[in-house]
Amino acid sequence: MNFKEYIRVIEDYPQPGISFKDITTLLKNGAVYREVINELTERLKGREIDLVAGPEARGFVIGAPLAVALGVGFVPIRKSGKLPGETIEADYALEYGKDKLAMHKDAIQPGQKVLIADDLLATGGTIATSVNLVRQLGGEVVGAAFLIELTDLSGRDKLSGIDVMTLVSY
Repeated sequence: MNFKEYIRVIEDYPQPGISFKDITTLLKNGAVYREVINELTERLKGREIDLVAGPEARGFVIGAPLAVALGVGFVPIRKSGKLPGETIEADYALEYGKDKLAMHKDAIQPGQKVLIADDLLATGGTIATSVNLVRQLGGEVVGAAFLIELTDLSGRDKLSGIDVMTLVSY
């Protein structure tokens, strides 16, 4: 299936020069959304995965249903101050700014195999920070799965040694 035809591109959002890939047009089509999760699940068959972790907010939209399809748990990676328990945090750079991510200290047990999932791989800053948080807790990152990759921004370069899979490239 050509998922690209279900993704709306909005120029100059959230600021001039950014070409935003809006997946809400894909998500509202249940059959296509299901096919995205099915395709990622199929590509992950045979891999040992204990948990899927996804960064706020669209990582929840891809990661949580993927975790359900794989029969494993989901761990949210949130912005600073959004988790109620004891957390670890790390700063990171976005393609158009800076932010801080956090995880509960008890979210991952040492040795657990974790797949990171998000809607988009751009500069790799969010995912590299997510990888670092998982590793700080003793988790083993076994891969990263995305709906979209913006290849010109070279996000894969920040994920050296991590198996990266994407469904759509721009």
